[in-house]
Amino acid sequence: MLLALAGLAGPAFAQPPKPGRPVQGPALSAPRSLMAGAMASTFVSRAPAGARLAIARPGDPPESAIVAAPLGSASVLALPAPGEVGSFEVRLLAETEGKPVVLLRQTLTTTAPEATLAAPRRVGRSQALPVRGIGPNGDRDRVVLVKPGEPAEAEGPSFYPAENVEDTLEAPAEPGVYELRYVMNAPLSGPRVLARQEITVE
Repeated sequence: MLLALAGLAGPAFAQPPKPGRPVQGPALSAPRSLMAGAMASTFVSRAPAGARLAIARPGDPPESAIVAAPLGSASVLALPAPGEVGSFEVRLLAETEGKPVVLLRQTLTTTAPEATLAAPRRVGRSQALPVRGIGPNGDRDRVVLVKPGEPAEAEGPSFYPAENVEDTLEAPAEPGVYELRYVMNAPLSGPRVLARQEITVE
């Protein structure tokens, strides 16, 4: 009986060695549809040293990008989507022999940008004006108070909705009719007014 049990523990019943796990390459995860001008938060794992993220048009060469940024040691990076409606690609890039190479790519479709504003219609001179502005919330978008008819890049009391969609602006000291604007400022589009509201300073 003991000899039989000993036989069970012999080489015929030994477990085969487990094969080593194959080395996995980089992985990329980004939104496939996004409002034009919004921030595209992209998750990357196992990226090689010196890798970059970029947004480009499909078919463009690796060295062509609408916007790009080094990944560094981060696993998440947000890039501003183009301010135009269309089809684009989020790309993970590396360099081989001094030239950029696309390691991974994912399609990105941008939809029409929209914004809303909310604020009192009237305010006293130099008084606090509570404002809410919601839109693509790109990192360069502004909610700004200017005179009607001024260009999209005009300066005035403003805040960045990417940091907070609600803020308090100081009304101008000069009475009159002003315009509260949500101004998107994204790659390809540049400054573009998405929403307007008339404000009377008394």
